[in-house]
Amino acid sequence: MSYWLLLIPVISAFIGWFTNWIAIKMLFHPKEPKKILGITIHGIFPKRQQQFAEKLGKLVSQELLSFSDIEQKITSADNLNKIMPVIETHIDTFLRVKLGQAMPVISMFIGDKTIDQLKSIFLKELETLFPVIMKNYMGSLQQDLDLEQIVVNKVTSFSTDKLEAILYQIMNKEFRFVEIIGGVLGFIIGLLQVVITLLTQS
Repeated sequence: MSYWLLLIPVISAFIGWFTNWIAIKMLFHPKEPKKILGITIHGIFPKRQQQFAEKLGKLVSQELLSFSDIEQKITSADNLNKIMPVIETHIDTFLRVKLGQAMPVISMFIGDKTIDQLKSIFLKELETLFPVIMKNYMGSLQQDLDLEQIVVNKVTSFSTDKLEAILYQIMNKEFRFVEIIGGVLGFIIGLLQVVITLLTQS
């Protein structure tokens, strides 16, 4: 057996790793369009950054963080129950302290029983009024705040270096795995070539 046949799996492994490494690099490079032998080459993410930003903006605004979801969360009974103790404390302070300071004469005729009754009335009214106020607020906020456009502008303004760094932080292991798989598959193909060569020679 010729010893050069043993180099075939090694060379094939290198080619498999190298082609996958090049493919990953071409996701981000070149960052500006370049012509090589009359062919324009441009990294996939830099080339598609605007489209990527628009798709991500739609996804965030419609699926991940829609105003309807935010509205449901804010106006839910559970959320209201969480803030009611704070509201109750403020109302109690207002009736017992601030009202007396602003209108001393009225405070002379308001005892603890009356304060508790007034506080109970205010709290019941707020339970009804709070969801209505928040729904109206969310409606006006949705008109003033274009969540989709904010995401589009943010992603579009990312430098290609920053975008590359973010994706590498998220998918570094996966990129490495793709490179290794390329080398492993190349090595296996090289072995098959050696086996086929030996079989045809015998």
